[in-house]
Amino acid sequence: MNNLTTPVKFMELSVETVSPLRSISRFVLFFSLVLFLLALPGRAQTPASEQKTITLEELQQMALKNNPTFAQSASNIQAAEGRKKQSGLYPNPTVGYQGEQIRGGSFHGGEQGFFIQQDIVLGGKLGLNRKIFDQELKQAQTEGEEQKLRVVTNVRVSYIQALAAQHTLDLRHNLSKLADDAVETSHQLANVGQADAPDVLESEVEAQQAQLAVTMAEQNQQRIWKALSAVVGNPRLPLMQLEGKLEDTPPVNTEELVEKIVNESPAVRIAEIGVKRAEAALAREKREPIPDLQLRGGMQQNGELLSAPNGRSVGLQGFADVGVRIPIFNRNQGYIATAKADGERAKREVERVKLVMRERAATVVQNYTFSQSAVDRYRNQMIPRAQKAYEMYTKKYQDMAAAYPQVLIAQRTLMQLEVSYVNALESFATTSLLLQSYLLTDGLEAPAQPGGIDQPVREVNLPMQLTASPQ
Repeated sequence: MNNLTTPVKFMELSVETVSPLRSISRFVLFFSLVLFLLALPGRAQTPASEQKTITLEELQQMALKNNPTFAQSASNIQAAEGRKKQSGLYPNPTVGYQGEQIRGGSFHGGEQGFFIQQDIVLGGKLGLNRKIFDQELKQAQTEGEEQKLRVVTNVRVSYIQALAAQHTLDLRHNLSKLADDAVETSHQLANVGQADAPDVLESEVEAQQAQLAVTMAEQNQQRIWKALSAVVGNPRLPLMQLEGKLEDTPPVNTEELVEKIVNESPAVRIAEIGVKRAEAALAREKREPIPDLQLRGGMQQNGELLSAPNGRSVGLQGFADVGVRIPIFNRNQGYIATAKADGERAKREVERVKLVMRERAATVVQNYTFSQSAVDRYRNQMIPRAQKAYEMYTKKYQDMAAAYPQVLIAQRTLMQLEVSYVNALESFATTSLLLQSYLLTDGLEAPAQPGGIDQPVREVNLPMQLTASPQ
């Protein structure tokens, strides 16, 4: 009888001893859950650090002031204005000395004097020259507008990437802290016999992975910030806290934006101005066979003696020459044919640029559509369900109806969804911005000079295509 009752008493004592420890461990786990839910992005953010804050508007003003490509665009415009002015200037006159039979011999002859020679440009060629370079000036001005849009877009894209990196780093820090709390909880549970050694090891591995993720997030934030500081023209800009929300991106009509890109983008306008320049150049070459009038006149002193008895010299006399070059053999046939070919090429360039825009826009639209769908599903379906599953597993674990590894798996799933949600928000905001900014990127690329080949799309900052399972 005593042998039967003794184990029962021991079990009762063990339960009484374990029960307070189990309650403490359950409380720690529940408190960790509360901290985790408060740390989710888009719901409640952690308090801001002591870093200085900076806004998107301040970054844009900094870029407009310091980015060197604006000075290059201004130089291109000044150079185009100079070429336009030079092309319409009249040719300078020629002034010189003329002498014939300077030693007149016994007749005391010889003619010495000065002359003025001037070419009169006919056919309106100077006006056509100005029209050619007027189109180049318009190209330079449009290139300047395009470069400004490039820089502003580059700053805004980098800002979105930096903001996403900032949110991701905050999330990684919170998750790392939660993983450390889980390690402490698992040790407490192991001490009271509620967790096995594999559970403790798994929680420690989770904590180490979370710490590595924090390191990677910090390095990624530093990389993006260095790129952003380079675009704004201040490479020594210290890391600051960014103001803004990734969730504030409104949806756009992709079909309308694609048509706007194809028809109104600066790259297309530059190509269309190239057609007008080619037409002006062809008109100028057709006028080239019209000869210019060559005028030459002057005064000279003739020392030849007259036959009169007084023996006076001929004295002062004038002369004048008028001539034109007759276009018999050279009627500028070769340059006219070249100008026609250049005009045809310029027209095809407009078509090419529009096709390039459609091709590149198709990729951006695909990324935009996918990221929009991903954001909606993460926000309205997957994350709420994963959060509810985590809460349910935690409650079941408190009621001893679920194992602790199931809580860790639910926690890891929710963490991965939150990180993917931030990535989807970044892609959604970036692609939306690119579609509204004519796909213009890379604010540090040198602006094309007038008459050169403009690069309508530069891929430096185009977003990476999302996969079905963002990592």
